[in-house]
Amino acid sequence: METREGVCYLSLITDAYSHKIVGWALGPTLETTYPLEALKMALSSVDEETTARLIHHSDRGCQYCSDAYVKELKKHNISISMTQSGDPLENAIAERANGILKTEWLYKMVIQTREDCKSELSRIIPFYNTERPHMSIGMKTPETVHNQSGPQKRCWRNPWEPPPANAGG
Repeated sequence: METREGVCYLSLITDAYSHKIVGWALGPTLETTYPLEALKMALSSVDEETTARLIHHSDRGCQYCSDAYVKELKKHNISISMTQSGDPLENAIAERANGILKTEWLYKMVIQTREDCKSELSRIIPFYNTERPHMSIGMKTPETVHNQSGPQKRCWRNPWEPPPANAGG
């Protein structure tokens, strides 16, 4: 994201089930420090029993492959999954969350400083989680789905699967 001060890089940890952004950090570089900060924020809200069932999926960015980042994941017994190629469809949930934040909010703003950008994100992310419904989760908010128990009806199609026979067209 551009500010008048320079570029900002947003690191997000998004829950794949609910689409809730559970951790985030903003930094002036792509250094591991910022994704690690987002990961620690996400981990602060779950217990050890839960982390042992988690899978962390990311692209193959150097920050996610770094010793410090991998060490933090392993410390919490989190399984590591990475994209096989540079295809954005392999990391669609992350791409979608980033796209929504940018196109619905950030691209419409003239942000002066990195601190202003961080302040805006502190306002936008809770709105995204608690107010903005998502088609892929049945027009519910990420927070609603995150707090519910039981399975969530799948409202999307896997891009690698053929459409159902009765889909028409």
